[in-house]
Amino acid sequence: MDVLNKITKLTGEHNAQLLVVSKTYPAERIKEVYDAGQREFGENKVQEILEKKDLLPDDIQWHMIGHLQTNKVKLIVPFISMIHSVDSEKLLVEIQKHAKRFDRKVDILLQVHVAQEETKFGLNEQELDMLIQKIALQQFSHIRCRGLMGMASFSDDMDLVRSEFRGLKRMFDKVSNQLKDKDFNTLSMGMSGDYEIALEEGSTLVRVGSLIFGKRNYS
Repeated sequence: MDVLNKITKLTGEHNAQLLVVSKTYPAERIKEVYDAGQREFGENKVQEILEKKDLLPDDIQWHMIGHLQTNKVKLIVPFISMIHSVDSEKLLVEIQKHAKRFDRKVDILLQVHVAQEETKFGLNEQELDMLIQKIALQQFSHIRCRGLMGMASFSDDMDLVRSEFRGLKRMFDKVSNQLKDKDFNTLSMGMSGDYEIALEEGSTLVRVGSLIFGKRNYS
């Protein structure tokens, strides 16, 4: 767990949080990281969260970081710690509906598209502005908008990656000034290949998996 300790130390120095991305890894590997003191884990698929949740300790805080279909929202709303991947008003409305039904406030991050790749999900800046206006009007009483999430381009060009993180931080600061909400305090950016740059550019939460667990097996 030397790598885990190193990343935990670095995030602490930047007043940031480590989210360990456990997608595709079995419950027994997650338990090893849990036993080392980690409590926050991120998954990409609803079914995988549901399967692992029943095999692991109850005090794990589960985060949904993958693209979330509206018909799957009801399955995770009762227990999810945070949904990082809110990329449409339609999804926000669905989370609000089920959160109200279960009488809880659900923490969410708005996913912003800052990368070069067209395949990545996320709001553009105009869509973000429109959604923030509705959130500011308190139209979503059972949702707590905690901040923004984004992914940089999958590239060896670290100057490009840094500029994308910098752009996301600029948007985060702009929204923070608009909302003036103390709960809006999370900027989730940075993964195994670029988390150090993300921390330098103001990330408050990094999502790291393969560096800690080793290479993924997708078979």
